[in-house]
Amino acid sequence: MSAFPKRRRRAALGAALALSLTLLAGCAGSTTASAPTDAAPTEGGDVVFLINSLGSSWVPNESSISSYQGNIWGQVTDKLVYVDDAGEVSPWIAESWEQNTDATEFTLHLKDGVTFSDGTPLDAAAVVANLDSWAFGSAEKGIAPIGLFPKTYQKATAVDAKTVAVTFSAPTLGFIPTLGYHGSILVSPRTLALSKEEQGDLDNFSGSGPFTIQSWADGDDVVLQKRDDYQWGPAALGHTGPAHLDTLTYKQVAESSTRIGALTSGQAQVIYNVQPSEITSLTAQGFVAGLPRYLGFTNGYRVNVQSAPFDDVRVRQGLQHGIDREQILDTVYTDGWEAARGLIQSNVPEATDHSAEFAYDPETSAAMLDEAGWVKGADGTRSKGGQPLEVTLYANPYLATSASIDELVAQQLGDLGFTVTVQTYDVATFGEKVKPDATTPLYEITRSFIDVGTVASILTNANKGEDWFGLGESDPTLNGLRDRIARATDRDARASAVDELQTYVLEQGLFVPITQIVQRIYVQSPKLQGVTYNGVAIANYATAYLQK
Repeated sequence: MSAFPKRRRRAALGAALALSLTLLAGCAGSTTASAPTDAAPTEGGDVVFLINSLGSSWVPNESSISSYQGNIWGQVTDKLVYVDDAGEVSPWIAESWEQNTDATEFTLHLKDGVTFSDGTPLDAAAVVANLDSWAFGSAEKGIAPIGLFPKTYQKATAVDAKTVAVTFSAPTLGFIPTLGYHGSILVSPRTLALSKEEQGDLDNFSGSGPFTIQSWADGDDVVLQKRDDYQWGPAALGHTGPAHLDTLTYKQVAESSTRIGALTSGQAQVIYNVQPSEITSLTAQGFVAGLPRYLGFTNGYRVNVQSAPFDDVRVRQGLQHGIDREQILDTVYTDGWEAARGLIQSNVPEATDHSAEFAYDPETSAAMLDEAGWVKGADGTRSKGGQPLEVTLYANPYLATSASIDELVAQQLGDLGFTVTVQTYDVATFGEKVKPDATTPLYEITRSFIDVGTVASILTNANKGEDWFGLGESDPTLNGLRDRIARATDRDARASAVDELQTYVLEQGLFVPITQIVQRIYVQSPKLQGVTYNGVAIANYATAYLQK
């Protein structure tokens, strides 16, 4: 096995597609596609999926939750359970499970006959290896655990070939749903045994999904091939057997106009991450927009209270009430988007409506800033003690609409007296320059999660959590709510604590919600039918087919 990624090219597809996309860069012509029908699935066919980035790493633990690489992982791997976009959990590789009354012990019963593409059985020993990898990573190899996996995980044991016993140090109601998170991909133990560098080479990868990796070129494309013997898809999708399509090619094309041109000319069947303003034109031509909302946090700004001027709750609240979300929807988006109603998405089962707590009210916002001592000068900008009321907004490169949102927010806050700078970076530069700490007072963020029980561990620093607001252990109310959520053994009690948590976070101005999140925007040919989306809004092509 090679220790270094192979930069191989497929002469026929790679050269031809690259040339045609170059020619299209200057002219995104339109072709009206035929309307969809109710015909039975057609077997065979090749789909080209144009994506603006393929990321910088293929180490599974590092890249499985990426909005980019996650699209590929979703086709070549399986999960223990399936979670749909309403948060409903159903069997997949785990065909059933039980838990004890305090949610500290779980037993998983696995499907028989499942194998990885390298021939290794997907048995209890393989599941234990994956659970340990998700929970602990490998310090020796420099591989981190996956995000949002329960920190209360202690161990898993293979009781027999089809049975896994899992133990936690504290109640962990969210364990089963978390098995459907996009980070919880099942990987062959042979792949997990490799070094980090070797795991980053897709030639070495083996999963159990409906597609396998046929070839790849780093930073260029990944070609997937149907696995003919696949028979263990989730029953919830209505199709458990082999994929209908022969191949899926994910091609990196950074320029949006080039992706659009390839779609409209028929050279690609799916494009990813176009601007909402472009969707209206494309759907008018007959193309189909997939706008799945994932389970998770809404899109907004997390506020670091260690950074002035946001160490003052009045400034934080003034910021919250100074943003006109309806104007953002009307200006940046099209039909299919909604304003945020709180900290978490409205399709999360435990979601409650908190929109009144941060409603647009410029008069209230101005009064709060006045009370905090930020005086508006003749030029319309506010200052205090000679210091301007200024903030930098860093556009989120993982969200196609982020820069447009930030520009509009900058205008709205400018009317209130803020001096606002909007800074945009590509994915790599953003990761280097923009840190989610006190150096970035406002950090635009959204985050998917499968189970609401993970919320508390993200917001605080408990169990090496992300400490979104820079509070550490200094806020007893937040910590108390965190503990109630984490230790709950009853879902109703946990939902009540989550509702209280939302109220507290919003009243304290710790998070500034903007919109419900549609982070993954797919536009596809109407000939491509049967595409489904899971709870983290990743498209599934095992059910898809091309109409002739």
